[in-house]
Amino acid sequence: MKGSQEIEIVCPAEIEKRSFEIISQELEERGIVLEPEVANITKRVIHTTADFDYAVTLTFSPGAVKIAKRLLAEGADIVTDTNMALAGINKRVLAQFGGEAHCFMADAEVVELAGQRGVTRAAVSMEKAARIPKPVIFAVGNAPTALIRLYQMMEEAYFSPAFVIGVPVGFVNVEAAKNLIVGAGIPSIVNLGRKGGSSVAAAICNALLYELRGEG
Repeated sequence: MKGSQEIEIVCPAEIEKRSFEIISQELEERGIVLEPEVANITKRVIHTTADFDYAVTLTFSPGAVKIAKRLLAEGADIVTDTNMALAGINKRVLAQFGGEAHCFMADAEVVELAGQRGVTRAAVSMEKAARIPKPVIFAVGNAPTALIRLYQMMEEAYFSPAFVIGVPVGFVNVEAAKNLIVGAGIPSIVNLGRKGGSSVAAAICNALLYELRGEG
């Protein structure tokens, strides 16, 4: 077709590999050099979104990847703020390390308490997740109120999360909520700015799991 790009013939099993090759090439062309520790995670987020801004805005606390992988290897659970993120996480690989993924947004207790208190279900779901009797990685891709409630619980000395993936998308309180987590000094992976989403949260979880599986 006139004016269109040439179509590559790629076997289905090779599509992801070819995609990562293209991402690596374009990063090089843009003069972006990723630290080895965060390269695979950043590339998987770019693969999910086709957005190279994440190479600049994705922020990692000191030793974040090592800490997150240790938690997963020791059987930590993952709690998301959307069923979409929950669906995207590779629960089979997570289970190999003794972990389970949860989303409490539709939980009857969460729905009732949120209505009574006039707050979001995302905020209340963080409180419910805090009662899980094992370390939890919080993967927030939609609701800044979830991050705000986690920060408030830390301020109240009520609960301190083992790890936070803070990548909500949107316009209202999104950037401020992310900045709270970055400034809290807890282990975290946060995307600065407005961009993010459930698919990004799941992609980060999967990148960590796949690295861990490869090491195992």
